[in-house]
Amino acid sequence: MSGTLYIIGTPIGNLEDITMRQLRLLGEVDFIAAEDTRVTRKLLSHFDIHTPALSYHEHSGQNIAQNIVSRLLAGESCGVVTDAGMPCISDPGEPLVQLCYEQGVPVEVVPGPSAVIAALAVSGQHTARFTFEGFLSANASQRRAHLESLREEQRTMVFYEAPHKLCRTLGDMLECFGGEREISLCRELTKVHEEVRRTTLAEAVAFYQQTPPRGEFVLVVAGAVPREKPAVSLEEACEMVRQRIAGGEKRTQACKAVAAETGFRKNQLYDA
Repeated sequence: MSGTLYIIGTPIGNLEDITMRQLRLLGEVDFIAAEDTRVTRKLLSHFDIHTPALSYHEHSGQNIAQNIVSRLLAGESCGVVTDAGMPCISDPGEPLVQLCYEQGVPVEVVPGPSAVIAALAVSGQHTARFTFEGFLSANASQRRAHLESLREEQRTMVFYEAPHKLCRTLGDMLECFGGEREISLCRELTKVHEEVRRTTLAEAVAFYQQTPPRGEFVLVVAGAVPREKPAVSLEEACEMVRQRIAGGEKRTQACKAVAAETGFRKNQLYDA
């Protein structure tokens, strides 16, 4: 009979946030698949748990995942954990869970803290509808393309970000969403230096240019305000652009000016 894969949440900072069920299963499973065994051993040692742990992270190949599943099929039980929070959310546990389902291995969730939900709850932004966007790419062009795809997103947006990338990300958000867009920067949640800074993108850029970011961030960005329907048609707006170009303006300048007048996006006019 197959064993079970348990998706076990762990505290995102404050160890008092662990649950009795999490502690029991971390001690009962045959082995633990950990994102970083050094981090997990600190957690286990704190609660005097001695379950063996093996490394399973984003660079682990398919062979490692298959080896874990083979042990499960042989009857062992495994708890998959991340360094902090819920596994399988922007985390290497996702393909392992999919492989278990493909091969008929039972999967159970042992829920715990989540930085996404914790930040959203404390952000002061609208929470009824939101989209989780995870980590943005370190590649500048890919990061900007990702943000550009969200320009008209009306739901609250949640991102993860590392301190060394924060300023670049905020700068790109400022360019894409505008300086007046509200943002809540949630730092070191549940830890000693927890901080929630609710501000605008323009003010956030200015602040972190002067204050080096520290700690891991969750960024909660307000959604776009619905645009009013343009008073003119796209063809009429394009004709306004043509007239400006005929008057000597460059195409980019003409599109920007007409976009401001009509409500169409600059890129939409440029492409048309």
